Amino acid sequence: MSNRVVRGATQNRESRRFGLPEREIDGDWLDDIVHVDGEPRPVQTTVTVEKPKTIITRNTSPDILFDRSINAYRGCEHGCIYCFARPTHAFHDLSPGIDFETRLFAKPDAAALLRAELSKPSYRCGPIAMGTNTDPYQPIERDWRITRSCIEILAETDHPLMITTKSNRVTRDIDLLGPMAAKQLTSVMVSVTSLDPRIAMTLEPRAPAPRKRLEAIRALSQAGIPVQVSVSPLIPSITDHETEAILEAAAEAGATRCSFIPVRLPFEVAPLFRAWLDTHFPDRSGKVMSIINEIRGGRDNDPRFGNRMRGQGPWYDLMLTRFKRARRKYGLDAQWVPLRTDLFRPPAGAQGRLF
Repeated sequence: MSNRVVRGATQNRESRRFGLPEREIDGDWLDDIVHVDGEPRPVQTTVTVEKPKTIITRNTSPDILFDRSINAYRGCEHGCIYCFARPTHAFHDLSPGIDFETRLFAKPDAAALLRAELSKPSYRCGPIAMGTNTDPYQPIERDWRITRSCIEILAETDHPLMITTKSNRVTRDIDLLGPMAAKQLTSVMVSVTSLDPRIAMTLEPRAPAPRKRLEAIRALSQAGIPVQVSVSPLIPSITDHETEAILEAAAEAGATRCSFIPVRLPFEVAPLFRAWLDTHFPDRSGKVMSIINEIRGGRDNDPRFGNRMRGQGPWYDLMLTRFKRARRKYGLDAQWVPLRTDLFRPPAGAQGRLF
């Protein structure tokens, strides 16, 4: 199987902001010449240990419902071509392309750092989000178990948690998430972008198949854990025709809420996405980008707060109208119930427990 199939990006693009030189997709096997050695070896995934000083990231964005998050990993092996986190690899002098999917970073001290931060007398409880940058249940979580170790701390302290993932591996942690949900301390958002395995295989090449994500929604729902389905990103002329079918399938599996975001192409993501379109959908690449530009005010991306998660123009209005009608039809408009913060207790042994 060629790298174009098992990886999302088709190249290692340079960073326009940092002047990172463009590298060939075959950077790990430049000595392999096709006419001598045959088909080049697949690019291998590597994991580097990262040792941050803190693990909770703060934000003041008016576009999202939380002000803090935890990212156990940098980079993501799922390889979703549209991932808005790809440009963060440029800060490590790595490409947002193939490097983002293959040169990963793990933070094994995350749970210890989290315990220390929650123990501070100055800490004020608020929902922590996981999965806002890279997927907390990407394949390497199977062995590293960093996400689970953090959830164990949050469960111990009755701390609210929101999870976003496109992996059925989240069901592994139902033993922790179920009791938290019973206390109104957690909810999970599962991303389902397409029900077509062929589209999913190129769009998100190493993420679980759509069928497995629906099975995860069902398992979480049956465990009493509130589940929302995210049809994000909606990509015009690639996945937008599946809106109603995805919402119907998610509702049947037990989801009670839904959301969507039109595809976003910040910084280096845009040229990677264009190259992906030319490779996998050459018959409509121009049309897709034309509609995206219309939705984003004549640009590949609109980064303005209040606009970046939405869109504008007739195409966006049509997306929104269809989505709202399907949401109502399939009963995915349950009222949002805020997670509780009043149950929080500092970790065992922390000074706060003495009072």
